[in-house]
This record gives sequence, structure tokens and C-alpha cells, in this order.
Amino acid sequence: MGVFVFLPLVLPLTAWPVARLAEQHLHPRAATRLLSGVAVVMAVCSTVCLGLVMVVGTAQLPGNPLPDGWSDPEVRAAVPYDEVAGKAAIPALFAVLVACGRTLWRHGRLRRGAHRALAGLPGTEVVVLPDGVPYAYALPGGRRARVVVTTALLHCLEPAERRALFAHERAHLRAGHHRFLLAVRLAARANPFLRPLRTAVSCTTERWADEDAAQAVGSRRTVARAIGKAALVSRGTPAPTLAGFAAPGPVPRRVAALLGPAPAGPNWPSAFTAVGLAAWGAAAGTAASAMSSANAAVTMVLILHAATPL
Repeated sequence: MGVFVFLPLVLPLTAWPVARLAEQHLHPRAATRLLSGVAVVMAVCSTVCLGLVMVVGTAQLPGNPLPDGWSDPEVRAAVPYDEVAGKAAIPALFAVLVACGRTLWRHGRLRRGAHRALAGLPGTEVVVLPDGVPYAYALPGGRRARVVVTTALLHCLEPAERRALFAHERAHLRAGHHRFLLAVRLAARANPFLRPLRTAVSCTTERWADEDAAQAVGSRRTVARAIGKAALVSRGTPAPTLAGFAAPGPVPRRVAALLGPAPAGPNWPSAFTAVGLAAWGAAAGTAASAMSSANAAVTMVLILHAATPL
């Protein structure tokens, strides 16, 4: 396999320019889907890479439960710098699993807690809480999905701006933006090089909901005013994996986009443009990462099978 076994660990670096270009030039819906898909595939591939290298590292430890043949020189030769890389992969993979597990646990705990807190309220889609702290967010949950907003935030908005707020949060629920946010957050936990994609998707999901809200209320300027007012007073969402009205930002960029013309349709860009070149580069990098991981996995399985005593 050679050094190509480590390729999925560093290929996410190629996604950095893609995140910025896609966020600025692609339709928010297309950018969200593209960046989320790239992040998930690259995160899975880098985790598989760590797992393969960890097998080699674990086989060298005294008293390990793996077959003795898995620590033979022929097996270790499949991974460059096997002694250092193999042992370093053990705590790295453990840290990835712990970080992803904690993210899933916190997301689930917060959703369950929010649903329990709202259980005694009328079963409507919109829940207005008599709270002096201004905030609004979309709480997913299938049939129990709710738009949660406080009276403090509603008092800061005009009637048309309130309609924009509700349309924005309904767009989050309708498109399942919490899934994209959770996926890219887990991907960033698996590989820190994917953090720019997490930041970009946090913005593109909000831009996606902004555009849907502008279509629903028929005024881009009204949505922009509502976002600006809410950003001045709102404290944001209770968790980064839940979508909210005034966070995350950057809010000035969202407002500026709404004050301009509507973005073009979510078509795949031409390869002869900067954003098209970046998008095709992201697709190529993702494919290379997946192929490298698959090749390394199959090769390692065959090597370990051959080294396993009958």
C-alpha cells in the first residue's frame, strides 16, 4: 500500500478552498449538499484509514488478543513507519470515537430535553414561550417538530418580519437542516481538517432557509431586516446542531446576499469557472479518498487473511 494508505488523512486539506468558493458562489441548497457529502465521505475514509493502521499498531503490543501472525514483518511492511504510525493511530482512533460519541450524545440529550419541556404545551407547529430572553430555533422530531420562539424576540419584530422568522424556521424543518449540521459536525470531529466545511455548511443552511423565507413572504428586504434585528438581540440556538434564525453567521454576509439578487438555480457549475473547478476538484478528491480507503482496506484484509494461522 505504501504511503497511499495515509492519503485519506490529508486529502481533506483540499476541501478548504472548496468550502469558501461553494459558500460564496453556489446556490445555498447545492452548496449544503455538496459540502456535507464531501465532509461525510472524507471523514469515513480517514476513520477507516486510522482503523487499518491501528490494527498494525495493536498487533505489536504485548498481550494483544489478535492472532500472532498479524504482527509478522510481512504485515507490518504494508504500512510505512508501522511502529510509530501504528501505535499513534490507537489513541487517535479512540479520540475520534469518543468525540463523535459525545457529539451524538449531547445532540440527543438536548433534543429529548427540549421535547420534554414542551410536552405539556399545545401540539402546534409553532410554540411561543413567555421568556424574556430573545431566541428562536427549529426543533426537529418528525411529527413532533416545532418552531420555538420567545415573546422577547417577537416583540422586537414587525408583523411582516415575524412571518419571515416563521417561514425561515419552517424551511429548516422542511429541509432537515439539522441532519446536515450534525453530519458535518461529526465529520469535523473525525478529522479536524474538515472544520472549514463545518463552518461553511453552518452558513449555507442559514442562507438556504433565508432564500426559502424570502420566497414565502415575497420580500427579500423584509427577511434581511428581520435577520438584522434578531442578530442584535438574539442569543442564538441552544446547540450548534440545531438551526436558528440569527445564528450562525456571518449575519452581515447573509443580509448582503438578501439585499442582492436571488441566487441562480442549484445547477452543477461549469468546470471552466473558479467555483466549478473547485467543485470538480472536491469531487475528485473525495473519489480519490474513497478509492484509496477501499484499496487499503481490501489489501489489508487480504494480507491479514494470509497471515492468519489456519
